Amino acid sequence: MPHLGVQLLVQDRHVVMDNGLLQVTLSNPDGIVTGIRFSGIDNLLEVLNDESNRGYWDLVWNAAGSTGTTGIFDVIRGTSFKVIVETEEQVEVSFTRTWDSSQEGKLVPLNIDKRFVMLRGSSGFYSYAIYEHLREWPGFNLGETRIAFKLRKDKFHYMVAADNRQRFMPLPDDRVPPRGQPLAYPEAVKLVKPVEPDFKGEVDDKYQYSIENKDNKVHGWICMDPAVGFWQITPSDEFRSGGPVKQNLTSHVGPTTLAMFLSAHYSGEDLVPKIGAGEAWKKVFGPVFMYFNSVMDGDDPLSLWEDAKLQMLIEVQSWPYEFPASDDYQKSDQRGNVSGRLFVRDRFVSDDYIPANGAYVGLALPGDVGSWQRECKDYQFWNRADEDGYFSINNVRTGDYNLYAWVPGVIGDYRYDVSVTVTSGCDIEMGDLVYQPPRDGPTLWEIGIPDRSAEEFYVPDPNPNYTNKLYVNHPDRFRQYGLWERYAELYPDGDLVYTVGVSDYRKDWFYAQVTRKKDDNTYQRTTWQIKFNLDEVDQNGTYKLRVALASATFSELQVRINDPKAKPLFSSGLIGRDNSIARHGIHGLYWLYGMDVPGARLVEGDNAVFLTQPRSASPFQGIMYDYIRMEGPPPPSSSSPETSV
Repeated sequence: MPHLGVQLLVQDRHVVMDNGLLQVTLSNPDGIVTGIRFSGIDNLLEVLNDESNRGYWDLVWNAAGSTGTTGIFDVIRGTSFKVIVETEEQVEVSFTRTWDSSQEGKLVPLNIDKRFVMLRGSSGFYSYAIYEHLREWPGFNLGETRIAFKLRKDKFHYMVAADNRQRFMPLPDDRVPPRGQPLAYPEAVKLVKPVEPDFKGEVDDKYQYSIENKDNKVHGWICMDPAVGFWQITPSDEFRSGGPVKQNLTSHVGPTTLAMFLSAHYSGEDLVPKIGAGEAWKKVFGPVFMYFNSVMDGDDPLSLWEDAKLQMLIEVQSWPYEFPASDDYQKSDQRGNVSGRLFVRDRFVSDDYIPANGAYVGLALPGDVGSWQRECKDYQFWNRADEDGYFSINNVRTGDYNLYAWVPGVIGDYRYDVSVTVTSGCDIEMGDLVYQPPRDGPTLWEIGIPDRSAEEFYVPDPNPNYTNKLYVNHPDRFRQYGLWERYAELYPDGDLVYTVGVSDYRKDWFYAQVTRKKDDNTYQRTTWQIKFNLDEVDQNGTYKLRVALASATFSELQVRINDPKAKPLFSSGLIGRDNSIARHGIHGLYWLYGMDVPGARLVEGDNAVFLTQPRSASPFQGIMYDYIRMEGPPPPSSSSPETSV
């Protein structure tokens, strides 16, 4: 019989929370999850691992002034344990680690308070943490922080990241030689002698299961016998960095399940918080929910996923939670709401104000236009506008923000110029807002869809020797390994040539401008060509070429007009570290460039734009394009449109 309330047992070396549905054991005072007993299984976590390597908060840090995204890996061990709440309805416990100057260079200069919460009648437990840096402490970089769970490999073999991204997974043993053969980087392994023969020849890579923040709300594993689910539910993105389309890891072979809070994946060092000496900083990560479910004998174990999705919706609707005991976590009545309506004004598309259908509208730290995608220290709050452009951003923590937006189908970024101050209980009505995207003249031609992704372009079939069966005949074709190598096979002698009005970007524009691998295992630059015809040219006018990039990795964009050997009309310089080509992401960070093209550079008849990516030391240096547009000179009568409705 389940007992009525939540019970807490404090021992010298362990702390046990038990509500009759499950029992969670934590090391004392480390605050590492060593055991989860549920539905007849004595421990869902990997009993073959040391207790310190089962369920833990960790981080990667570096001293101030360091560069890059790697650093010192630290499994966060508490040094002090405290009971915060102990009632029949709720148990909340705290494991803290405090910093002082004697630890300088050895531990990240943060006070860390890890909390674990169990509620009555709840089939799971919550965890959150408060990180605090005092002003007088030395600075540091925080490359990553997350919660990791290592599940039992003898039990959990079926992984689910989404409705159409679920499968039986290889064992961790399959990734180690001689069963596994490492490929171009350690995370990608070809399974040559797996324990389960069905996996032979496939590629396994944890980055194939990444998900954008906005969709990364529930993922996990299913044990088939007995039928038990282990799910990681993240009900809010407010404490994650980089905005709604930043990609993060989920679950992968181990079996491992992650709750990612900060990472530089698909972005690079721009998404590494750099906390300076003299800078006070505090942030609450979570709570996130670890949810466990089971089915009766004979019922379909895959129904556990359907149940987990329903539980995720319950958690999302319950956010912000009322139960966390820390004063640093703001409850609903302490937060505020912001709403309004967004229009797009592009006089070359319509004389009317166009409702910003599906716009992403968000509040983030005050900064430059578009700065939200690199913002990684504070909280962000996002929602989508409806088809009429109305938006509502609710339960926003108090503070000063800028309101940012971007609209699928429209280039560029919107920022409301005046900062927005959110106070407890406020309902701020922004009224009608108008975004005027970059535009000088009428569209002469365009390639792609302005959606911050290269997904609409040609993604080749994978090399049959390097497939993940999940992504065969799947909408996410780009998640296969080694697609970058297909470019040299498709274009062995010359580079891509795209003819406006004849070519189809869905078939004729390769998803990434990568380097070309040569027979001697070196790589060479590539130059793509866009051919277009002009019936007439205004020799005295100024044309505009706009190039939006969906990704850049240690690359450079050079643009030339009509002469591939001329001095570039434009060069971006060295840009990007998002590594989305190697990580099977179809986008990383967004870049938008506009360049003036003097009419004297163009001719009546056939013209060409040459796009060169000259950096060529590796296969992963390259660019993904989002959208390219050539605009004619502005008509003589054009003037700036009004800025309010």
